[in-house]
Amino acid sequence: MTELAGLLAEQAPEDVGKSGPLGLLLTVVLLIAVFLLVRSMSKHLKRIPPTFDPVDPAQEVPDSPAELFEPRTGDQLLDSLRNQPRAIEGPRRDDEGRAGGPSAG
Repeated sequence: MTELAGLLAEQAPEDVGKSGPLGLLLTVVLLIAVFLLVRSMSKHLKRIPPTFDPVDPAQEVPDSPAELFEPRTGDQLLDSLRNQPRAIEGPRRDDEGRAGGPSAG
């Protein structure tokens, strides 16, 4: 067994196990690629908005919490219009599921 190890030691060139210039070049290229990717990602992350909620410019933000509970102008009119029956209603259904009133049939 010692003879086999001795023969392998004699045949192995002296640069076996050492990194060469190709390994250094590959490492440098990979480091440059990682640096560019990190820089690009940080630019993209800076462009992300703080929230993804849709912003309605017509929506007013109250200055104090008391303004949330105070009636605004026109709220009473809107409530009364919502509670009134529709001017045009869809066809009514009878008990058997047919469209139309009692005269339909």
